[in-house]
Amino acid sequence: MRICGGGQIDVDSCFYGAVTVGERGQVVIPAEARTQLGINPGDKILIMRHPVYDGLVMAKLDAFRGFLDEFHQRLNKVNEMAGEE
Repeated sequence: MRICGGGQIDVDSCFYGAVTVGERGQVVIPAEARTQLGINPGDKILIMRHPVYDGLVMAKLDAFRGFLDEFHQRLNKVNEMAGEE
């Protein structure tokens, strides 16, 4: 089975633990997650509501921009292929 983020998902490798929300709504991202994901002080983190489940999804803003750029490129390719038919 591959690690979290590749092909098949190994749930254990995606789980960093639980955190407690502080009085001001703040949470601490576990050190292991920050290290593995390259999250550093000053980085911008995008917080989104999960569209189906009652929860949040977090992603580094730069990483999410990269995802959107790749998604846009693939969508353009699909549109090009659809136009050829």
